[in-house]
Amino acid sequence: MSKKELSKLLALYLPYILMGLVATNFGEAWRLAVGKELGDKIMSLMGTIPAAFANPLPSLHPLDLLVGLCCGAAMRLAVYLKGKNAKKYRHGMEYGSARWGTPKDIEPFMVPKFEDNIILTKTERLMMSNRPPDPKNARNKNVLVVGGSGSGKTRFWLKPNLLQCHSSYVVTDPNGESAINLLLASVTLWPLKPTERTVPMPTRFWRIRLTLKMSASMIPSKMPKANQSVC
Repeated sequence: MSKKELSKLLALYLPYILMGLVATNFGEAWRLAVGKELGDKIMSLMGTIPAAFANPLPSLHPLDLLVGLCCGAAMRLAVYLKGKNAKKYRHGMEYGSARWGTPKDIEPFMVPKFEDNIILTKTERLMMSNRPPDPKNARNKNVLVVGGSGSGKTRFWLKPNLLQCHSSYVVTDPNGESAINLLLASVTLWPLKPTERTVPMPTRFWRIRLTLKMSASMIPSKMPKANQSVC
């Protein structure tokens, strides 16, 4: 045990030690009191207390030391029970602790590689991995986007995340708008002719383009009526 730890331990138990040493004088006063009945002992104790405390040093009699030990232990037990059952107040947070998040709050939930994240905002992302280095940072990957018509749900959230290409996608798009827009976005980023490309297109974008092209071709030109079906 280092000297620093020893000094902390001594400072913690010093009040109980001093209380026990003072209580030895009370033990001496009780021992010097005369009388066989409890009432007589208490009445005689009033006269023996000044004599017991006439000497400032603690009594070293075994019975007096036992009284001091019991008093010190009782005081320590009372402090422990009071601290254990104390109400846990959050000072300065009486009206709540909600606040706006900071970059440090979202940092444990992102990975450095941009493509391996779900894009939430310009600066906030969510990792795709289900096994992060710290298991407590694992989060569900479901995202609910709520917005009115024309608020940018497809343009600002859906299409950027589809272009991440970090997993397989199943897109429910009845009118084909998202599929066609994504196809146009991929064509804009990487032209079809190899001679026109300044940046090599990853293989996964070729697969996406072919899939989207097939999906767009399968959209019927006329929607069936209520009593008809499409084979």
